[in-house]
Amino acid sequence: MSIFGRVHMPSLDGATGWLNTEPLSPDELHGRVVLVNFWTLTCINWLRQEPYVRAWDDGLVVLGVHTPEFEFEHELELVRVATHVRGIDYPIAADNDFEVWRAFDNHYWPALYFVDREGIIRDQHFGEGRYEQSEEVIQRLLGIDRGHASVEAEGVEAEADWNHLRTPETYLGYARGERFASTEAAAYNEPGGYQQPGSL
Repeated sequence: MSIFGRVHMPSLDGATGWLNTEPLSPDELHGRVVLVNFWTLTCINWLRQEPYVRAWDDGLVVLGVHTPEFEFEHELELVRVATHVRGIDYPIAADNDFEVWRAFDNHYWPALYFVDREGIIRDQHFGEGRYEQSEEVIQRLLGIDRGHASVEAEGVEAEADWNHLRTPETYLGYARGERFASTEAAAYNEPGGYQQPGSL
């Protein structure tokens, strides 16, 4: 935080590993426009946002911060595979201990932080959407004026059909699971057998 109440990009020292780069710091990024992108490899909202981030990767530094939501997402090799499959070549800080997450006081996947050349966070956005506005923030920080990037998202990266969604977001596991549908009671912290209900 500066004396004027503007938030500077926090330290990245808490990163537990790096992909596509040597370790980076805010000082090394000073003078560059930076888009900090918090994500986790199984987050559908991040998967739908990622084609836009890749399309904006022209003239700015995109810095991915992979902060795992689930235990298996701590495996750096899985993150490496995900970056390869998605065609991600920008720097990725592995944040297995949530140190970078806490330094940004972040609470969401995905989360975007828009950092100007002086290292000041000028905007932020959480979740999907707001793509044109986000791109306009980037262009303003870069000092350019051009049309919006063309994005052709396919497969798992395709935008949700919000008008026809019939199933809410689903978490497996009892800690966050909802709408348990089996006729048997849920077994906690032990294996259990369940019958598929006639309908969901």
